[in-house]
Amino acid sequence: MRMMGSGEPRLASHPLAVGFERIFSDIESLAKAATTGFPPYDVEMLGEDRVVVSVAVAGFSREQLSVLVEGRFLTVSGRGTETGAEDEGRQMLHRGIARRAFERRFVLAEHLVPGGVTLENGILQVEINREVPESAKPRSIAIGVPASTEAAQA
Repeated sequence: MRMMGSGEPRLASHPLAVGFERIFSDIESLAKAATTGFPPYDVEMLGEDRVVVSVAVAGFSREQLSVLVEGRFLTVSGRGTETGAEDEGRQMLHRGIARRAFERRFVLAEHLVPGGVTLENGILQVEINREVPESAKPRSIAIGVPASTEAAQA
């Protein structure tokens, strides 16, 4: 069994975890990315098939923000501003609003599709809907009679 940096065994190499390598790789990359708390965010369930991710982006304009969906990853990022670039002629006594660049990544579960994105009062909201295709929904299969049994009864 391979070992992770912390000395713990890696689950992806467990003999019973066949085909889960990508999932474990995604979890490991998220764990590494989760070391920063900036920017803060909420994930809210608004029903069985609807989720909203809200990211606090005070001080960022629409032009500085981007939302990207790539495979199963939803990435929200912001381009920070240079300190002083917007402060021409201003004397700042305290700067507490962070305007540094950031990237926040979320892994989307199967059949989750991001929809609309809004920015209001410093909160960026991404609506995510569950869209299960008909082929993936449970369906009942009728139990038939074997052809040899039908011929014998006739």
